[in-house]
Amino acid sequence: MAGTPARPALRERKKLKTRTAIRRATYRLAAERGWEAATIEQIAAAAEVSPSTVIRYFPAKEDILLTDDQDELLLARLRARPADEDPLDSLRAVVLDAVTAALATEPEETRLRTRLIVEIPAVRARLTETTARTGRLLCSAVAERSGHSPDDLEVRVFTAAVLGALREATVHWAERGQGDDLVPLLDRTVDTLKAGLTLRSPGPARP
Repeated sequence: MAGTPARPALRERKKLKTRTAIRRATYRLAAERGWEAATIEQIAAAAEVSPSTVIRYFPAKEDILLTDDQDELLLARLRARPADEDPLDSLRAVVLDAVTAALATEPEETRLRTRLIVEIPAVRARLTETTARTGRLLCSAVAERSGHSPDDLEVRVFTAAVLGALREATVHWAERGQGDDLVPLLDRTVDTLKAGLTLRSPGPARP
């Protein structure tokens, strides 16, 4: 049938529209009432969906903040980087581009999300899980670029270390009131991974 190929695309657009409505409702309620006060029932009502729909799309409430449909895009962009580029520089480029775009298009949501990561233990714990999932996905592209197998220990450790360091830099930014520019801070984080920790000269001996 002529119209058959369009159906999956339409379904995906409807799913994306629903996910976006749930996210926007969550951010609005969390900003107005606080994270704990924004219940699944209230989020569903604000997004004009049922509570079961919210749970179907986001099994944990924290996932509404932390899953943003960007993992596949990150994977595609990582694979599109120059083949001879250092894997660390490739990861730096795609993550910094994603953060720059988020700060430009959704600045308030991005700041609220990072603040809640610091303030709400359940959000921070869930972030560790979602970062691990992202890392496992990106391992395939890192392996392709480095000639390893995606399940090699070196690939898993490298990818997890980079994403974990960038996550910690984001937490550092939020803990200090988000006063600095986040993107240069993340750039500096990758430089630290590349150069290692420089030992400072010891200060004068205490009397």
